[in-house]
Amino acid sequence: MSRNRTSRALMRLLTVTTAAATAAALLPAAASATPANPGDARSQSPYVQTHVPTLVARATLSADHLEPGPASGALASPGNGRTGPWPGQVIPGFSAMIDNGDGTFWAQPDNGFGSKGNSADFLLRNYLVRPAWQTAEGGDGSIQVERFISYNDRNGVLDFPIVNDGTADRLLTGADFDVESVVRAKDGTFWVGEEFGPFLLHFDAEGTLLEKPYSLEGAKSPQNPYLVAGETPRVRASRGFEAMAWSVNGRYLYPVVEGSYADDPDLRRREILEFDTRSGQYTGRTWSYQTDQEANVIGDAFTVRSDVLILIERDDFEGEQAVTKRVYEVDLRRTDSEGYLEKSLVLDALRIANPHGIGAGDGYGTGEIFSLPVQSFETVVQLKDGSLLIGNDNNYPGNDARIAGTPDDTEFAVIDLDKTKLEPSTVSLIGHRGASGSRPEHTLAAYETAIVQCADYIEPDVVSTKDGVLVARHENEISGTTDVADHPEFAARRTTKVIDGTSITGWFTEDFTFAELRTLRAKERLPQVRPGNTAFDGLYLIPTLDEVLDLARHSVSCDGRPVGVYPETKHPSYFDSLGLSLEEPLVATLRANGLDRADAPVILQSFETANLRDLDALTDVTLAQLVSSSGRPYDFTLAGDARTYRDLVTPAGLAEIATYADGVGLEKSVMIPRTAAGTLGTPTPVIADAHAAGLSVHGWTFRAENQFLPAEFRSSADPAAYGDLAGELRVFLDAGMDGVFSDHPGIAAVTIDTVTLGG
Repeated sequence: MSRNRTSRALMRLLTVTTAAATAAALLPAAASATPANPGDARSQSPYVQTHVPTLVARATLSADHLEPGPASGALASPGNGRTGPWPGQVIPGFSAMIDNGDGTFWAQPDNGFGSKGNSADFLLRNYLVRPAWQTAEGGDGSIQVERFISYNDRNGVLDFPIVNDGTADRLLTGADFDVESVVRAKDGTFWVGEEFGPFLLHFDAEGTLLEKPYSLEGAKSPQNPYLVAGETPRVRASRGFEAMAWSVNGRYLYPVVEGSYADDPDLRRREILEFDTRSGQYTGRTWSYQTDQEANVIGDAFTVRSDVLILIERDDFEGEQAVTKRVYEVDLRRTDSEGYLEKSLVLDALRIANPHGIGAGDGYGTGEIFSLPVQSFETVVQLKDGSLLIGNDNNYPGNDARIAGTPDDTEFAVIDLDKTKLEPSTVSLIGHRGASGSRPEHTLAAYETAIVQCADYIEPDVVSTKDGVLVARHENEISGTTDVADHPEFAARRTTKVIDGTSITGWFTEDFTFAELRTLRAKERLPQVRPGNTAFDGLYLIPTLDEVLDLARHSVSCDGRPVGVYPETKHPSYFDSLGLSLEEPLVATLRANGLDRADAPVILQSFETANLRDLDALTDVTLAQLVSSSGRPYDFTLAGDARTYRDLVTPAGLAEIATYADGVGLEKSVMIPRTAAGTLGTPTPVIADAHAAGLSVHGWTFRAENQFLPAEFRSSADPAAYGDLAGELRVFLDAGMDGVFSDHPGIAAVTIDTVTLGG
């Protein structure tokens, strides 16, 4: 076995081991794209170069650590067994850091306990810290606090009241400012990005405010001290300058508005601004960054070279609920067709290789695959050797991502981005509705988990809203996959419809605007089969197709290639009858994402034939005809065509499919039917016939639970218990299947490598 094949196999083995225990796994962080797979047009090269993020050092500071000073946290919200006030100054994690190049760092907490109202006893400081790194060679992994500077208005610069107004030192507190980002100028002074204004604050090397805060013209937050009666805040509460980078020449600041502006119709837009420190003015240059989801925020920014920044994008979930804890790179000189900065993945902090076991046993995400699943992933610094230091704000005492009921420590982790040469798999792995065996289906959490578990493609089923927005749902009837029944405002919309000849009662996407649908949350469709997934009910939004495409094209598979998308158009004839055609907006969305091309990692699929023929005329992406073991395409029924799916898989039928599609997605029993006893029978010739017609063959759907498995691969009489999915898959792979739809991509990934690599 070649070295690069061994690397891929080990990566997948790590993935499934960890996925089974914690649903976390290794995702290479950046790669040049390319495939080697029948029906997979992603590339012609058999090898790719990819960065494998690897934990090389870690250090922590106890969540309960106190520094000298007055008691703090008298009004802080209690949590995880801790109730304030505490006899000293809490360090609630760090929101920004500066590398001093001598083993020390300046590390700045935020305003303390989350709001003006509860942080008046929290002193704003910048701490000089020295980590004693734990590495493969040892080290105790502690963080020593050597000293601090206290931010103050000793010179009386401020013209609004502060907590310590009547004192000589006029020490600033978390009720005065919410400091979130910091850079150090060449003269040793500190520039600080702040959220209550939002303001830019300029302090001398000892922490004294040098000049009046610099305001953002026309954009105030609700906490801005200059907000006048009747004025509408444009910056949302706690969504100011969480992140700020510094130009290479030391002249310009690049503060980033953490959330969308209140008046911006695109809730995924985040604005990057340019501030000239020489003139003390904003230059007027701005850039738009688009987050993966509208609720995501920008946690930090760092300049890695001229005009190139890395930014943290994160959600507000923690622990196993976390979906987005990522570092993206943007070049201020490059935007896409919609005017947004083009971004590329540098690091997914939820999957980092940990071959040396650094930090092992410290709670969730500290195993062979390390992750930083904290709510507030807020620090990224590129060190001189090119590695990344990442860290957290622990929102003391509220966050408990590592160990439930125990406040999170403050963590620093150093990540090395090793480059590895890999040979991609020859079998396509499709995360069926995401990793629907691990998370509620058709959520970004399910799709991200599928990517974590080494899926090559993620598969959204596509339906339309009333106003023509394409969203990901298994069916247009949503009572089983959302909490719509819990919304009394939508009770009257429950109705009965005939969908493809079947009478169905419930709530339907085409009766909701997208804005209305966005008020719903996803839930597990099979709670009796997958009770573990119900822990995630009510957390996640219904994603748009655009969001799914964005997630995929900004992700990298375990094989080092761009993650593909495999959308299925659901009930296309029915939606046509409503004037909500799926095909045109689908192709338009692909085009907007730069994916409407023959070599794009996209496969479009349908159980109907007419809409695939339409798509064949509209786009050059790969198409696949879905085939069930019974019934007929519904467009055949409408046209009075007596043929069935069985006719489509004859040699003549497959030859006809090849005139408009590139592959077939076959139900398992079409390839290998089951006997009367429920075991696998004799394979049919369909795989060979399809290959003879020039079609690739992808099989659906492979699931781990006993009730979905052939009798010989069941582990017990418990229908929800896991059986031998790997055993079933091996039979189908040996029969020549080219691709696998699976609810459990982690298991499928290792099985594929075992078969294809002869392991």
